[in-house]
Amino acid sequence: MNAPLLEVRGLSKSFAAAHNILGAVTARVHAVVGVSFAVMPGEAFGLVGESGCGKSTTGRALLRLVEPDAGSVLFKGQDVLRAGARRVRRLRRQMQIIFQDPYSSLNPRRTIGQALSEPLRVHRLAGRRERRARIAALLAEVGLPPDAIDKYPHEFSGGQRQRIGIARALALDPELIVADEPVSALDVSIQAQILVLLRGLQQRRGLSFVFISHDLGVVRHFCGSVAVMYLGHIVERGPVPAIFDAPLHPYTQVLRNASPVPDPKARVAMTRLDGEVASALAPPPGCHFHPRCPQAMEVCRAVYPEWVQVTPERGVACHLYPAAR
Repeated sequence: MNAPLLEVRGLSKSFAAAHNILGAVTARVHAVVGVSFAVMPGEAFGLVGESGCGKSTTGRALLRLVEPDAGSVLFKGQDVLRAGARRVRRLRRQMQIIFQDPYSSLNPRRTIGQALSEPLRVHRLAGRRERRARIAALLAEVGLPPDAIDKYPHEFSGGQRQRIGIARALALDPELIVADEPVSALDVSIQAQILVLLRGLQQRRGLSFVFISHDLGVVRHFCGSVAVMYLGHIVERGPVPAIFDAPLHPYTQVLRNASPVPDPKARVAMTRLDGEVASALAPPPGCHFHPRCPQAMEVCRAVYPEWVQVTPERGVACHLYPAAR
C-alpha cells in the first residue's frame, strides 16, 4: 500500500482574543483542535464545514502560513512543522496554495508576468528569457492567452484571475496544492470551468489536493475523500460516496441534505437545524454541536465524544456510535 503524501496528526491552532492591562492573554479562540487526516498521492481530499469551522486555518497551518500550536504535518515523511527555514523553503516548492479571492492575492501594481516570474526568480529555477517562456506555457495550460503576460489584474474577470492564481500555484511544479475555497467567489458556470481545469491538472500532473469548501456539491464532484469540520474539530471522515450515501454524524446529515441535488425527481429529506454556529471563543460544553443537534442526548451536553473508527476508511465523533470498551 502506498504511503500518504501528506499526514496530519493532532494539528491545533488558537489565536489570542483578549488581553488584560498587563498584556497577558485572557481569552483564546481555538480555531483548530486535534485535526488528523491523510492525503494519498494523486488524491483530492476535501475539508468541508460552515464558515468559522477552522478549515481555512487548517489549510494555512499545513503550509505554516500560520504557525500551529501543536501537532505534526508530515509531507513525504518530513515534518514540516519542525523544519528549519532552509528546508521549509524547499518544501514550499512542493506545497502550494490557491486562495479564495484571486484579486486580493494578486499585487495590482504588478503585471501577470511579474507575478508569475517571482517564484521562479526566488527559487532560482530559470533565467530571465527562460522565465518568460515558462510563464507563457503556464498561461496556456490554464486557458489564458499569451498577451495576458503583460496585463494587470484589474484587466481580467474573476474567473480569469482565479486561473492566474492557479498558474502561480503551478509555477514551481508542486505535488500538493491547498485549494482554499477556489470557486466560492465565482459564478456557477465559471465554477464548473475551474473545477474541470483543476481535474485536468490533477490527472496530467498527478497532483494531490487539500480542497477546502463549504459546498458539499463541489466536494462531491471533485474529491475522493472528505473530512467534515465543526468548531475546529473533525466530526466525520471517510470516502465521498459513503459520506454522501449514508452520513453518520447528524451535522454531516444536515450538510448533505442542504446541498442541492441536480435531479428534479430526487426526493431530499430536509433536516431542521436551529440556531447559529457557537462561538469558538466560548464553545458549548460536551459535544459542540449539541445545541443544534436534533438527536442530542444528555451525555452530549456533558462529554465530548471520542473518535470511533467505524471502518478502516471511516470514522466519526458522535455519541450515537459509542467507542468500544
